[in-house]
Amino acid sequence: MTKSAFLNTLYTNDNLYVLAGLNSNLVDLIYLDPPFNSKRIYSATVGRKAAGASFKDMWTWKDVDEQFLGTLAVNYPALARYIADAGTIHSKAMMAYLTYMAQRMIEMSRILKDTGSLYLHCDPTASHYWKGLLDGIFGKNCFRNEIVWGYQWGGVGKRNFARKHDIIFWYSKSDDKENKWIFNDQAMRVPYTTKDIRWHNHEEGKLLRDIWEIPTINTQSKERVGYPTQKPLALLRRIINASSNEGDIVLDPFCGCATMCVAAQQLDRKWIGIDIEKQAAGILVERLSDDAGLFKDFIATDQIPKRSDIKEVQPTAAIKQRLYKEQQGKCNGCGVELELRHLEIDHIVPKAKGGGDYYENYQLLCGHCNRRKGSKPMEYLRMQIGTREKMLNQEVFFGE
Repeated sequence: MTKSAFLNTLYTNDNLYVLAGLNSNLVDLIYLDPPFNSKRIYSATVGRKAAGASFKDMWTWKDVDEQFLGTLAVNYPALARYIADAGTIHSKAMMAYLTYMAQRMIEMSRILKDTGSLYLHCDPTASHYWKGLLDGIFGKNCFRNEIVWGYQWGGVGKRNFARKHDIIFWYSKSDDKENKWIFNDQAMRVPYTTKDIRWHNHEEGKLLRDIWEIPTINTQSKERVGYPTQKPLALLRRIINASSNEGDIVLDPFCGCATMCVAAQQLDRKWIGIDIEKQAAGILVERLSDDAGLFKDFIATDQIPKRSDIKEVQPTAAIKQRLYKEQQGKCNGCGVELELRHLEIDHIVPKAKGGGDYYENYQLLCGHCNRRKGSKPMEYLRMQIGTREKMLNQEVFFGE
């Protein structure tokens, strides 16, 4: 699959598997507005374009794909401990939520270009936990800004200050020393006020602050499609203009009502959208049609993409010998040392979940472990044979 094959495509499937199927260093900008673990179920308004669509914003361990838990524990031990501590401080639901998101965020980091940026939109429900999670995956020196989006929508509390803002964390792929990220400062300048002019003698305007006052979408706006959590196009256009250029690739892995995809098209960017709700495809088609008339090169599919930046290899005898040496003659499941003829080649990520015939996706299992695992994820086998606790050496991470 070529790079262009991914573009202007809406994938209606679990974004974990779609992200795993995208090439590394593919996209220039990622924006995500994931569920906030607010313990609510959001449904689109009847009579709107998105009517009938809904998403659950509450988390249990059933929402976490255990296939990636071992990878998280082995490759990011500090992050795994952080998530475990969040479960102790807050709740097991928060621990499940952060695990779910960490799995996906690791893939996003992989597919982001070295010059790319990620903007994470969240609210006070989990923003303080998100900051630690992003530091653990991208690195604290890749943090660029905490942007406050202020608005007037919503009621006023009688026992607290009115809650009228969301948080947007901006992280770059490169750190302070590399300094490779895109930032179009001229596009982010606004006219000086009369007071400002006394102190500035040039005409470029002043750079925006990290507090953005952008109105929410009013109830009568043509832009509104019915999602209660829909964000205004003006907000997404600002992010796109700030951290990408024309022709760049923008990704939204929780695209919902497709605002990011529409804004990207308006600004001559390519886009990739992912949403598990199949109704998202219809909403996107309608919004793009309303916005730009007839358009080209749009694909909606529930098929998981296939990476083209990793060479496919067939499971030959030579591959088996190489795996045998790397695994030191042991089954990758039970750990028992066996002769080569008693081990079988298996896919770590099942092909049904997008796992390809790549060397990185092969392992050797004994016949018993291979049949026990079947077509399920590798973590299913690991838990079945009692190695789950050894991954972290602390049971609390798994909510026990």
